[in-house]
Amino acid sequence: MASPVSTIRNIGPASEELYARAGIPDAETLRALGADAAYAQLLANGTRPHFIGYYALVMGLQGRPWTDCQGDEKAKLRKRFDALKAVGGQPMSDLERHLNKIGVIARPK
Repeated sequence: MASPVSTIRNIGPASEELYARAGIPDAETLRALGADAAYAQLLANGTRPHFIGYYALVMGLQGRPWTDCQGDEKAKLRKRFDALKAVGGQPMSDLERHLNKIGVIARPK
């Protein structure tokens, strides 16, 4: 029997619908895809990018609380996140990049 996506640490029941709409129906599928492929699938299906959501997913798949993400690890994840966002769209302006970095906005698709 498949486990709900929300059984993965840092992912709540409200996110299950987003994952299901993106073709990720259960925790096993999410684990098999890995964080980057799963997040890219979410973005491709209309989920707005959000850095905390991305690194919470990465930490959750490692069995770690999202608050563990700090320092160099967080900076490296930010680069991966920015690359995932850039694949399907135009590069962000400097203002958008700075506002998104502090969590004020997410660029609409």
